[in-house]
Amino acid sequence: MDQIRKQFPLLNHSIYANTAATGLLYDDLLEWRQNHDLDYLIGGSDMKGQSNKMHSKTRKVVGKFFNCQVDNVALVPNFTIGLNFLVEGLSKKEKVLLVEGDYPSLNWPFESRDLDITHIAISENFEEQLYDTIKAKGITVLALSIIQWLNGIMVDMTFLKKLKTDFKDLVIISDGTQFLGTREFDFSNSGIDIIGASGYKWLLSGYGNGLILVKEEVKERFALVAKGYGSGRNMKEYNHVRTFCKHLEPGHLDSLSFGSLAFSLEFLNKIGLSKIAQQNIALSNMAKSSFNELGLLEEVVAKRNHHSTIFNIKANKQVFDKLLQNEVVCVQRGDGIRISFHFYNTIEEVGKIVKLLKK
Repeated sequence: MDQIRKQFPLLNHSIYANTAATGLLYDDLLEWRQNHDLDYLIGGSDMKGQSNKMHSKTRKVVGKFFNCQVDNVALVPNFTIGLNFLVEGLSKKEKVLLVEGDYPSLNWPFESRDLDITHIAISENFEEQLYDTIKAKGITVLALSIIQWLNGIMVDMTFLKKLKTDFKDLVIISDGTQFLGTREFDFSNSGIDIIGASGYKWLLSGYGNGLILVKEEVKERFALVAKGYGSGRNMKEYNHVRTFCKHLEPGHLDSLSFGSLAFSLEFLNKIGLSKIAQQNIALSNMAKSSFNELGLLEEVVAKRNHHSTIFNIKANKQVFDKLLQNEVVCVQRGDGIRISFHFYNTIEEVGKIVKLLKK
């Protein structure tokens, strides 16, 4: 862990508890990005002409990392753009279920279109309520974040598989921006039909890159219309292949951004997703127990068995300022302070934050 932490200079002087807002840049990625731009400086169009190879490699890396067929991987500048392309192709006959207070970039694309939408509030028995609502309302599309951005509540992944078993026509679309990179995820064997994410948070890939993963059997539920000539697989001679994902990549893709995504996925692979998950679970367990003892967690969070590494604690601006003064990087969200940990954080850092809050 000490060797890994050396990759992140900011950790030398701060407790970084804000990955839910922005993941950190690290030394090896900075070096790769500098070399990339040096090649561009010297090579110009010759270098950029090789971008399609870079994008092809990135799709393969993404597919292997999340166990998804390469042809069903779409590279998008961010989750929001990819989701809007998808929702634009959704039939008005679909009945959509959304979560109240979910990430705006997930809910707004549905809410801004003429769709039949039902909302559900998060509770202690969140999964049970989802199931009952889907059954009672005849829901055909469930769209939700795996991890809620405001308070870190995480949906039970085995429950999503049960939904797919019990409701054969249900399409599950997930925002994985606050989830992917925090632990292992096998897309092909999950209950999720479509998952998207921006890469700048837990995937540590910087801005300007994201991904959409799609299962073959749900493609017929969308009539995608976006087109362009920029992604390297939109040329007419390739019209007979990758017809779904090419609609999600209508424009030019940035080799720096998507090269960064591939580089960071390989970086995380070297560390090991099982080790990353183990560290994140340990951080989550300690933080939840400590914050709960101080009475700082919402009741709905305190009563659930499993949680992510994102917490929203009941505290005012005075407490927030005190944390900042003590070099704790966090952010105000909703009615409290959002604190989020990633594998580069330590148990000792969680303990320091708890001591500050006790004061």
